[in-house]
Amino acid sequence: DDADVLFVLGARLGEMTTDGYAMLPPPTTKQSLIHVHSNPDEIGRVYVADRGVCCDPAAFLRTALDLVQQPLSPPPTVERSSYEAWQTPFETPGDVKMEQVITHLTSVMPQDAIITNGAGNYAAWLHRYYRFKSYRTQLAPTSGSMGYGLPAAVAAKLERPDQEVVCLAGDGCFQMCMQEFGTAVQYGANIIVIVSNNGVYGTIRMHQQRHYPNRPSGTDMINPDFAALAAAYGAHGEQVMTSADFPAALARARIRKTRNNRVENRPRRGFTSHPCLNFRLFVGFYRVWMCRLKRRMRGTLFGNPRDIPMIADINTPTVRVIKLGHNADVD
Repeated sequence: DDADVLFVLGARLGEMTTDGYAMLPPPTTKQSLIHVHSNPDEIGRVYVADRGVCCDPAAFLRTALDLVQQPLSPPPTVERSSYEAWQTPFETPGDVKMEQVITHLTSVMPQDAIITNGAGNYAAWLHRYYRFKSYRTQLAPTSGSMGYGLPAAVAAKLERPDQEVVCLAGDGCFQMCMQEFGTAVQYGANIIVIVSNNGVYGTIRMHQQRHYPNRPSGTDMINPDFAALAAAYGAHGEQVMTSADFPAALARARIRKTRNNRVENRPRRGFTSHPCLNFRLFVGFYRVWMCRLKRRMRGTLFGNPRDIPMIADINTPTVRVIKLGHNADVD
């Protein structure tokens, strides 16, 4: 409110950016507005800009920096310190703590590791505690799309086969497009997927509990056995029940290359009336190794399919799955 000018670079000024338009009542802001966006249709779509600049934000910054001879203000050391303090983990309930899972991922994954995710409360730990170390290493939805993480991970691995790719997904999020795991197997996309399974649509339940306490509706889930699903693809499966077991489980998921190593421990299912505490969480790692599919078709393109001989040489892929149990509120 105390600003004289709003300089918006690359943002659409939509519902998420403006806190449901409550932060900046449209159509005219009380501050002067400079809006830079690559799409001319976005400038002035919701808010009237005093200066609208249609160009690529990166190109705008390069030009602006060339015009600056010296820094106009001291480095934001106070703001940086505040951000780093905010990233210091605080303990959450449960035997497997997501803050420890994410901080361990940060410590062991290489600089160019690509992280993908869909939508759900589970992603809050990722966005708060994971530190991205280089550019072009995050694939995430801008509009809360459940199920985005898995196909994004498949595409990332096919595009960048030499980089490690890790996807985080909730149980509901994962099942939005669970079939794409088969796509990963078919095309040899060697990915790792962490499935957080608490048997509930956690984000929706959270809003139900907030607005209609103790009146849940349609948010409980009956999930498949993810370890058995992994086994169907030739997977290694584990359930890790404490945070201390997580590092070794992740290491096995990253390096093990044999097919017949499967471990599954079934935890007791916990539940309380509050959606943020004591739900069961399974976290699964799926690692897909190379699958070669060779098909040779003979005959006419539009003939009877039975008349077209097909020879398929399919090598069974090796898939890595690790499941972790935890009590927390995640999708």
